[in-house]
Amino acid sequence: MSEEKTLGISGRLTSLDVFRGATIAGMILVNNPGSWSYVYSQLRHADWHGWTFTDLIFPFFLFIVGVAIVFSFSRRVELGYSKVKLFWKVVRRSLILFALGLFLNGFPTFDLSTIRIMGVLQRIAICYFFASVIFLTSSLRGQVFWSVVLLFVYWGLMEFVPVPGIGAGLYEKGKNFAAYVDSLILSGHMWSVTKTWDPEGIVSTIPAISTTLFGVLTGHWLRSKRSEIEKSLWLFIMGNLGLFIGAVWNSWLPINKNLWTSSYAVFTAGFALIVLGFCYYFVDVRGYKKFTYPFVVYGMNAITVFVLSGIIGRLSTYFKVSLSDGSTTTVKNYIYENFFASWLGPMNGSLAYAIAHVLLMYFLMWILYKKRIFIKI
Repeated sequence: MSEEKTLGISGRLTSLDVFRGATIAGMILVNNPGSWSYVYSQLRHADWHGWTFTDLIFPFFLFIVGVAIVFSFSRRVELGYSKVKLFWKVVRRSLILFALGLFLNGFPTFDLSTIRIMGVLQRIAICYFFASVIFLTSSLRGQVFWSVVLLFVYWGLMEFVPVPGIGAGLYEKGKNFAAYVDSLILSGHMWSVTKTWDPEGIVSTIPAISTTLFGVLTGHWLRSKRSEIEKSLWLFIMGNLGLFIGAVWNSWLPINKNLWTSSYAVFTAGFALIVLGFCYYFVDVRGYKKFTYPFVVYGMNAITVFVLSGIIGRLSTYFKVSLSDGSTTTVKNYIYENFFASWLGPMNGSLAYAIAHVLLMYFLMWILYKKRIFIKI
């Protein structure tokens, strides 16, 4: 099967849309339990070192962003688009993504004195910007160089730059170089749960750019003239190599999502390669596409569904309802306790609430998909 046959609408790789849709659905699932007090261990982030299923989701999305950069820009460059114009397109999209992240962080009260500056969309914006610029301005060899060098630059900063009163080479909560920089620059504007450091902070975004660049390198491989079987095989081989390197590196540099350690970046990129390999082989090579429809629906409006889900989630905790005893509770808690936990129990009810939220978002995205409305930034 030729490259053209494996590409979907407007040069899109169907397997990439499936992977993107499954990832964003997973992101919405883990972000919206009925109660944060009742969440299965694999549906919450590892407390510190180590990883769970949930810790794979964000790096998967950044990896997908990297793959998409290649498919989006390569065809435009081949058609004669100016790289300068493409650069300004990157700037515009990055600024919009960052602004959407700020909007979600402030919504619905918009208290500028405490608004969180960084966040998921902000990290996506920064990684997209730098990965795109590196793609547009450097050769394949240069892209390989930056993907590796950034990992070691970050490791070096964490390992050798001393933090006043603490020292160097520490990877404890709030006691490491990344947290120190966050406290200097983002003080009072960090994630409300941690307050003294940010899981999407400034320095830890450096290796996240490498995660995105690993996606860029994968995009080059998928657009190459190699046979589809060879492409699939090497996705699995390199994926397992990434898992091995990340696991070995973990002996010296703990796998840690909050710090986005370099070992974590390599380890999760390995997982992403394997998952994309499965999607590519079964969807684009073998043509098994019937089961993929729900994920494609999600994947075609990924940022839209993420933002909309965030708005609905925040509104559900902002508005209150009055109870018969005169007290009040949030709309979310009322729905969770009366329609889910009341008959499923607190743990299963919390999961069922999250699944219901995913299905609601799917229904809304299905309406957009049927009307061929794909909101681009």
